[in-house]
Amino acid sequence: MGKNFVFISPTFPKTYYQFPQAWKRIGGTSLCIGEDYYDSLSEEMKNACDEYYRVDNMQDYDQMYRAVAWFAHKHGKIDWLESNNEFWLEQDAKLRTDFNITSGDNETSVMRYKTKSNMKAYYEKANVPVARYHMVSTYEEGKKFVDLVGYPVIVKPDDGVGANTTWKIKNDKQLKDFYKQNIQTQYIMEEFVPGSIVSFDGIVDQDNNIIFQTSHVFPEPIMDIVNSADECWYYSEREIPKDLVEMGTRVTKAFDIRGRFFHTEYFRLYEDKEGLGKKGDLVGLEVNMRPPGGYTPDMMNYANDINVYLIYANMAMYNEGLYKTDRPYHCVYVGRRDKYNGIYTNGSTSIFSKYGQSIVMHERMPDLLSSAMGNEFYIARFKTKKEVKDFVNFVYKKDKVKK
Repeated sequence: MGKNFVFISPTFPKTYYQFPQAWKRIGGTSLCIGEDYYDSLSEEMKNACDEYYRVDNMQDYDQMYRAVAWFAHKHGKIDWLESNNEFWLEQDAKLRTDFNITSGDNETSVMRYKTKSNMKAYYEKANVPVARYHMVSTYEEGKKFVDLVGYPVIVKPDDGVGANTTWKIKNDKQLKDFYKQNIQTQYIMEEFVPGSIVSFDGIVDQDNNIIFQTSHVFPEPIMDIVNSADECWYYSEREIPKDLVEMGTRVTKAFDIRGRFFHTEYFRLYEDKEGLGKKGDLVGLEVNMRPPGGYTPDMMNYANDINVYLIYANMAMYNEGLYKTDRPYHCVYVGRRDKYNGIYTNGSTSIFSKYGQSIVMHERMPDLLSSAMGNEFYIARFKTKKEVKDFVNFVYKKDKVKK
């Protein structure tokens, strides 16, 4: 007998219809909750759902509760409930708690990976070094922390999504300006770590075993991209560095993650950093126990010639997984900004003329994600890192003469 799967917000990002689609494909009942009117849904989305329940506002818990209650009344026990979206993780957990859905975190256990301060304790449990930090309170306490670690420092919401409302404070004036703001939420202040960001991503089964793993390299910090509205690009590794696999595996064990995607982030040090490591070492940054953002799950598929949506569904329904060891391609995401349209040397036609056989996606990015990821994007796959970099340079080439 098939199991009942409630999927929250199946239209964002738009490829997420593949989660309920995969569940339905293997014999389950896929039940979806969203704000979009049914008639506005794509045919793929309509076909992916056995039933779709529209609410006016997904942030209204009473509406969400009534939607799940309706599904439970009509279809019986809910076996799995998930959104795979950072914004809804706490609400997902509360719904699981209220409907006694034991196949995922409840509203208490979810907090171990929702706040950045909690994350650090689990990184340390996994024997992973992390930046020193201070929970923001008064200017005087903040200045004491700065005197200890030095400028710059990074300040961001303790419980926040992405890199929005994140500051890099470089001097006393910027520190004083920060404390003059009307801050309504808890912020965390961290020492600056000089390094590039790499991720260890994948899926763990219900017994905390990794059944799929991959890695992505982010040459430019997302925080800097958001704050300067600059260009965003990143790519997947074909060969995951051994130290990253070992450290990332320890982290998934420490968090005791079960039946989930995971996205764990690390700094690869540019230089020696006292108390953290030598140049080339890894330092823990933060975790997101859901798929990496945007269309990264689709990049996983293109890089590996697999279907992570189906791997996830099989894991959830049967606790079975596909173990993938070879990675035939680097998959690269290149986001472009509308503000540069007048000076980009190569337009869409020339990009497709040169790289059409390698491009697997080309779309506009939803406004909600564009501050971090750009307004228009290309996803392509290549065998070598040189080809990746050549493609990035071609897409980003600008005419220096035009203004």
